[in-house]
Amino acid sequence: MTDSIRKLPGSPRILTTTVGSYPIPDWLAALPSEQAVIDATRVIFDQQRQAGIDLPTDGELYRFDVNHPDTNGMIEYFIRPMAGIDNEVGRSQSEAFRKKESMGFRRKPAGVVNGPIGEGSLNLLEDCLRAGSVAGGPFKFTVTSPYMLARTLLDNHYGDFREMLLAIADVLAEQVIDLPCTCVQVDEANIPGNPEDGPLAAEAMNRVLDKIKGERAVHFCFGNYGGQSIQAGSWKPLVDFLNGLHVDHLVLELAHRPADDLDALAQVDPSISLGVGMVDVKVNHIETPEEIARGIETAEKKAGEGRVRWIHPDCGFWMLKRSVADRKIEALAKGRDLYLGL
Repeated sequence: MTDSIRKLPGSPRILTTTVGSYPIPDWLAALPSEQAVIDATRVIFDQQRQAGIDLPTDGELYRFDVNHPDTNGMIEYFIRPMAGIDNEVGRSQSEAFRKKESMGFRRKPAGVVNGPIGEGSLNLLEDCLRAGSVAGGPFKFTVTSPYMLARTLLDNHYGDFREMLLAIADVLAEQVIDLPCTCVQVDEANIPGNPEDGPLAAEAMNRVLDKIKGERAVHFCFGNYGGQSIQAGSWKPLVDFLNGLHVDHLVLELAHRPADDLDALAQVDPSISLGVGMVDVKVNHIETPEEIARGIETAEKKAGEGRVRWIHPDCGFWMLKRSVADRKIEALAKGRDLYLGL
């Protein structure tokens, strides 16, 4: 891997990034192939760089599934290849999962754990290498949190949630070792609605974060299904959890949140760089550069001057149209430049 891919941009002091997914190009869904995925990944990288994004993602196209072209594979992509997890789910298993009430928006589990969880055929290194081959510079690679994955499963083997959770964490930890990218981001959309699980989730996530070489990021949001938040709560009860993570920077949903959620930023450990959501992915409104600049000013007043290191959309773009996503990221970069006087 070249130094240009490993090294974060040194300036400006506030960097732009995207969170993960990007709308699937229509032509990829219509005529899918390995070459088409590579070509689409190149297009998504180039689109972000031309818009002024300092640390783009591959759009999570490495998860593209011809049978499910309209999703970003946040759960199933990781669960299906793992050993010990059956993906065929019957009626009795679905009913048992619903009785747990662990994830109200899922009617059936992503899989059933019937044996020791192992790597199976999961191969994130291959996916990251493919993205890096067309990245054209520094880029971010994303991995779903072990806590979020564990909450989608029906456990018929371990009989203990923590034991199952840490088994998943250990699999992911081995997967992220020496990934050829600038930054690895762990994505978690469940803990904001379950702050009481913070210590357990942090224990599992830190097993993964400790194996990452290079920039370590964690993305948190309140869920985005059909343009709706699926988790209640606020950032304030999560400050201790955030401060316990072995992370370099946070990627936080804040554009589609109450204004007082920004108050929690001042309590985050100063050693952790702050990433603040400035683009609302749950609406089609295109933010103006002036709106972005005002948002950064407000966030810095709350968090402290110089504490905001990153700005980004609240979440991934996979539910939006390309025309909307493209213009939103252009506004994000222009708003940053406006705020910094670049």
